[in-house]
Amino acid sequence: MTIEPRIRDELHTLRDQVRHFQGGMVASVDGMVIAHDLPDIEPDGLAALTAAAIGVAKRLTEATGQGAFEESLTRSAGGYIAAYSAGRRAVLTAVASTDTNVGRLHLQARKAAERIGALVDAAPHR
Repeated sequence: MTIEPRIRDELHTLRDQVRHFQGGMVASVDGMVIAHDLPDIEPDGLAALTAAAIGVAKRLTEATGQGAFEESLTRSAGGYIAAYSAGRRAVLTAVASTDTNVGRLHLQARKAAERIGALVDAAPHR
């Protein structure tokens, strides 16, 4: 059984829980899309960019002795892009507008990333 429908369900739940959530994606740490709910964003490009950003973030945490990477938040003129570690093999990327409550986004996305990480880590490698 594929885990993609279960991950898409998690992304839809996140959309329901966080106002002004524009979409989400789960990708492997090396930039391959696993599942997404991104109506206006090209997922393959976002997955590749997320992998690159996570690579830099991991190097930052290592260089500063702050431990393993957990999450990253980028704020732009149009909103927020957040990336959350989702187990050993995946990352959850969340896109939200400037009107979103960032605390609520973090709260719900961290929980979703934990559940998604358990799904991905338990699934056989492709």
